[in-house]
Parts: sequence; structure tokens; C-alpha cells
Amino acid sequence: MTATLNRARPGRSAPRRPVLSRSAPNRPLLGSLGIIGLLALWELAPRLGAVPERYFPPVSEVLTTLARRATTAPFWEAIGHTLYGWALGLAIALAAAVLLGFALGATPRLRAFTTSTVDFLRPIPSVALIPLAVLMYGTDIRSTLLLVVYACFWLIYIQVLYGVADVDPVAEQTARSYGLGRLARIRYVVWPTTLPYLMTGLRLAAAVGLILSITAQLIIGSPGIGDQITNAQQGGAVALVYAWIVATGVLGVVINIGVRALERRVLRWHTSVRGEVAA
Repeated sequence: MTATLNRARPGRSAPRRPVLSRSAPNRPLLGSLGIIGLLALWELAPRLGAVPERYFPPVSEVLTTLARRATTAPFWEAIGHTLYGWALGLAIALAAAVLLGFALGATPRLRAFTTSTVDFLRPIPSVALIPLAVLMYGTDIRSTLLLVVYACFWLIYIQVLYGVADVDPVAEQTARSYGLGRLARIRYVVWPTTLPYLMTGLRLAAAVGLILSITAQLIIGSPGIGDQITNAQQGGAVALVYAWIVATGVLGVVINIGVRALERRVLRWHTSVRGEVAA
């Protein structure tokens, strides 16, 4: 009888059978197939005469050169110099952006006072500072740090400002009514709201920082992958030039995977990450 009433009651629908959805595409498999297709095209293009092999050697030759070079100490020294400049510059930019972002973002008057200055400095490309870096530090690693810090700082700083501005005023007032001090409100209200924005800025800055680190080495001549590319180009070792370029791409992929893993770990409580894991 109860089951009959429940079926007849308005607004109650009979339980539906779960619908079997189509299986999601295997992203790692598709990515692997894309890489294989790219490598096959790279191998065939110079061998079929589509591009001159003198300036665009087959991928098999490039990978052989890369494997041979990876067994030498100078290869890993160049990788280490590049990673050191990238990591140190990113860390300095992150610390400065978080401190200034929270300090200025939490004070509307200071934020309004600095808006024009930020709008003036932010569009200046980091490569425009190369002459200044050379005059100040020469080919020292500090020249690389100057460019990396300048580029990464703005990417993280703007995201922090957005995060601080996105704090729910009701939550802020509630925290005040419960007697939370300024530091406690930053920890329990402002920080959780800003953290997703901060991680987005960090992910973008990590990629840009690697680009600027190698660019500085290419132009300034500070030690690292960029300097090795310049030396190989000047020596006419075309396959070695492409080998270093491939190494740069692999390094970028590794950095991106690492930063995304860090983001998922730090934001494991956030709805976007939980939805991504559930999918």
C-alpha cells in the first residue's frame, strides 16, 4: 500500500535506471598518438624533400644526437643552470607577488593609488630589459633572474589581486563579528579564496619563466640551454640545435606536469579539482 501511494503521489517519480554513458576518450593514448604522428611527419618531410635536410634534419638524427649528448656532463650542467635560474626567479616573483598582492589588495586606497603604476609597468616586455640587465650584471645569472622575476611577478600579482577582490563580503563581515583579527581573517577567509587564483598565476608564470630563462641565455649568453643552442648554431651543428630544442620542449612538459600535480594537491578541497578527479 505504501509503495502504491508513493507511486501516485504528485512530484514523486519512479527511480530511473542508470544510463550507461559512453566511455570518455583516453587522453594519454590520444596524446601519444599525436606525438607519434608529429614524429613521423618530422621524419618523412626532410627525407621526401619537402624541406631541405641540411636545415631540417630527420627526427631520428636529432634524437640520436640528443641521446648521445645526454650522456655527457655539460648537458646536465646546462639543464641545471636553466632550472636554477627558472626556479629561483619564480620563487622570488611568487614571494613578492603574494606579499604585495595581499598588502595592496586588502587596502582599496592603496590599490587605487598603484593602479596607474601597474598599468604602466605590466605591459613592458621583459626582453626590453635585456640591455639594462647586461649593463648591470653582464652575463651573470642575475641578468636571467631580472628577466624571469619581472615577467613572472606580474602574472602572479594580478591573479592575487583578483583573488583578494573576490572575497565574499558576507564572509568577511561574519569573520569580523566572530572576533577574528586581521591575520586570522587572512588565513581563514582571504587565503582560501585567493589560493585558486594564485595557483593559476603560478602555472602561467612557470611556463613564461622557462621561456624567459632560455631567452636570456640565448641573447645575453649566460650559462644554460640557450647558451648551448647559440654555440651549436655558431658551430654549424644543426642536429644539435634541434636536439637542444627538443630537450627544452621535454623540460617544459615536465615542469607543466609538476605544476599541475602541485595545483591538484594544494586545491584538492576545491570544487574544480574534485570535479576533475571525479571525471
